[in-house]
Amino acid sequence: MLFKVFPDEDSVAMGAASIIAREARVAVEERGRFILAVSGGHTPWKMLRALAGQDVPWEYTHVIQVDERVAPEGDPDRNLTLLKKSLLENSPIAEENIHPMPVAGEDLSAGTQRYALILREIAGAPPVLDLVHLGLGPDGHTASLIPGDPALKISDADVALTDTYKGRRRMTLTYPILNRSRKILWLVTGSDKAAILVKLQDGDTSLPAGKVRTDRAIVLADESAAKQLR
Repeated sequence: MLFKVFPDEDSVAMGAASIIAREARVAVEERGRFILAVSGGHTPWKMLRALAGQDVPWEYTHVIQVDERVAPEGDPDRNLTLLKKSLLENSPIAEENIHPMPVAGEDLSAGTQRYALILREIAGAPPVLDLVHLGLGPDGHTASLIPGDPALKISDADVALTDTYKGRRRMTLTYPILNRSRKILWLVTGSDKAAILVKLQDGDTSLPAGKVRTDRAIVLADESAAKQLR
């Protein structure tokens, strides 16, 4: 796992955008498409707005969701709402190249199966994602893989539902698909992440985040989050 420390949140977002743009160009040249998975959070929206100004082969780029809250279309709690605002309003990506998790319907279990099928259609069987962006919660969660949740134990499906967390159920990618990805890009900002980031650095597998593979991972952190790193 490679760590890079930046002065602040904005520079983390810019650094991430540059890495994603470079990976996109390489992926399209080698495989004809680029598949990016994006988590929620404040810094990622800055990252995506910065990415919109980069040299990205948008026609061949597909954006999927790492996780999503179960909420109606357009709800401000939805990661999709800000994902679309960040990319569709600022880049030439086609709306059909953004693939939302189906969390607005009544049959959420069927929704996980539909999303797994979408992933197979765009990323192969089993699906292999080019780059997965992840965040890190102060409790050690990543994606919507939350301490104590049954989704942590899923090994035979790429998409799962969680129990209620902070008032919402979630749909999330699981460890199997995360750990098949070609690259993991962590964005970690804020002093409240400092202690848990050290545990991630130490490879603490008691954390949900600690079960994500490290050999293809880059961590971009601001100085506040990185202040306890070795």
